Amino acid sequence: MSILYWISTGLVSAMLTLSAGSYFFHKASIDGFKDLGFPDFFRIELAILKLIAVVVLLSPQIPVQVKEWAYAGVALFLITAIIAHYAHGDPFVLHLVNIFFLVMLVISNYTLTR
Repeated sequence: MSILYWISTGLVSAMLTLSAGSYFFHKASIDGFKDLGFPDFFRIELAILKLIAVVVLLSPQIPVQVKEWAYAGVALFLITAIIAHYAHGDPFVLHLVNIFFLVMLVISNYTLTR
């Protein structure tokens, strides 16, 4: 695995870890889920799934086929976040952040087996 893989995977994993933490402890994130119309349990499920994805993506002994499922789940999360923030009328910078991490995810996936 290349340095580009570890940099992109590290950035994605850091984002997932920090956002999962904010889903548990940051009042603005918790309120944001309510403002977007999502039920509270969905916030908790997403946080747990993000932490599982971090473990899967960073563990070298996890088979590539399992990592592919984690990539798909994180991509779905990021695409859904872009759509939800757009529908809510949030600032464009939020879209750019999610697009940046989507690009990092694609780079991580591409360099996984290269």
